[in-house]
Amino acid sequence: MSLTALLLVLTAAVAHAAWNIIAHGASRSGVPFLWWASLGSAALWAGLIPFTGGLGDASPGAMLLGIAVSSVLHVGYMLVLQRGYLRGELSTVYATARGSGPLLAVLVAVLVLGERPGTVALVGIGVLLAGVVGFGLIGRSTPRRESAGRGTPDRRGRWRRIDPSIGYGLLTGTAIAAYTLWDTFVVTEFGVSPVAFMVGCALGEIPFLTLALFRRGDNGRADRGLSRLLPELRGNWRALLAFGVLSPLSYILVLTAVTIAPVSLVAPVREVSVILVGLYGVWRFRDSRPVLRILAAVVVVAGVLLIGL
Repeated sequence: MSLTALLLVLTAAVAHAAWNIIAHGASRSGVPFLWWASLGSAALWAGLIPFTGGLGDASPGAMLLGIAVSSVLHVGYMLVLQRGYLRGELSTVYATARGSGPLLAVLVAVLVLGERPGTVALVGIGVLLAGVVGFGLIGRSTPRRESAGRGTPDRRGRWRRIDPSIGYGLLTGTAIAAYTLWDTFVVTEFGVSPVAFMVGCALGEIPFLTLALFRRGDNGRADRGLSRLLPELRGNWRALLAFGVLSPLSYILVLTAVTIAPVSLVAPVREVSVILVGLYGVWRFRDSRPVLRILAAVVVVAGVLLIGL
């Protein structure tokens, strides 16, 4: 991987970790937060389109197709991720998602797209993903000895076989792989400019999130819809502003990187953000087993170094 591509992806990882920490802090807001985040992202970045390649070389039809499909994938990703943050431990959900997503993306890139990373890069990918997955597994609760083989207890005393943090992490990882591969195709094959594509996707998410505002809640009653938006803006405007800058910045940098480096390398390297989120979780929330988490982070760094050789 070239030094330019590596620096782009590592910068994206810092921005990505920051907005995930912000999203976790506002996760109980749910759809209203995501609605304002999409609108704010589009508004903050739209003015840069003329200075960052315009709309690119894609035809209007290709651009609209790319945006429509990507909007659906990104909305699914955000909804599953937020639900995971509500039901599970921050470091476990995040690390499991960021490990399984790139693994699927690499497999598709190699088996379907015909990319051929070198031997050292492949070893680096394996080391990096092992560290990320290890990070996710560290946070799991250990079943009591007398209940071995029956899973772990939920809040109501019933037994479950799958830790919800792991389950939501895997679902999020599948969404990550899907939008990573599709968005790479749109930028590299359709020729859509990364900034214009991101702004279009942010706008495309708003209709889906508006519909989600009126969905029925867990209690069977309809949510209050648009009346929830203004209180959200008043209460979380600082987090929304930071999200609107950092989340698009992260993905624009990644989309730029895939135009100069294979997606099979870019997808794993951006997961260095796991280190930052994990260390934040240890410091802020006193997440379990901090020494093991730090060791897993070191493994991730080693994988990044191998990929960058």
